[in-house]
Amino acid sequence: MKKLLTLCLLAFGLAATAQTTGYKVGDVASDFKLKNINGKTVSFADYPKAKGFIVVFTCNTCPYAVAYEDRIIALNAKYAAKGYPVIAINPNDPGTQPGDSYEKMQQRAKDKGFSFPYLMDPDHVITKQFGASRTPHVFVLQKTSTGNVVQYIGAIDDDTEGTKADKVKYVEAAVEAVATGKKPSVTNSKAIGCTIKWKKQGA
Repeated sequence: MKKLLTLCLLAFGLAATAQTTGYKVGDVASDFKLKNINGKTVSFADYPKAKGFIVVFTCNTCPYAVAYEDRIIALNAKYAAKGYPVIAINPNDPGTQPGDSYEKMQQRAKDKGFSFPYLMDPDHVITKQFGASRTPHVFVLQKTSTGNVVQYIGAIDDDTEGTKADKVKYVEAAVEAVATGKKPSVTNSKAIGCTIKWKKQGA
């Protein structure tokens, strides 16, 4: 009985660890409904013809996220028509980071001409579910019969300064691979960016 209890506690501990660390490559990402800057909710189910998704956790205020905006726009321009649209999610709490308020998100999207959804995750539910920890932090998903399977997690490329002529384009390589039925040669990379601004306790 004592051994069984120990095993149960260990299993519970492992489950809790898995839950708090977010998705791993090979996991099926659950659908969600988050508010877009146009006031409507967005979910994976809204894209019945999609073959997968490029989910990007980003924000208005992080210098790294700002530096990658044009590259995120370019990813959507290149891959949305091929069935892999960008869905951007702002994980930051506007109470902690006022520059990431809903109104500021709307203005930023207008100024930059975002052609993809820019969603709020005010209680960090989806952010924690994915396990995002930085902005930007990217998850490439492939739609399968069992759901949207995570195929790549990490950075957009290896050029945070935007100065390399021969950058390694992790996300592009991952999408190109899964689009042809292959596994990405690189499935994980380190997301470089600002830490997520979590809601303060009791707020």
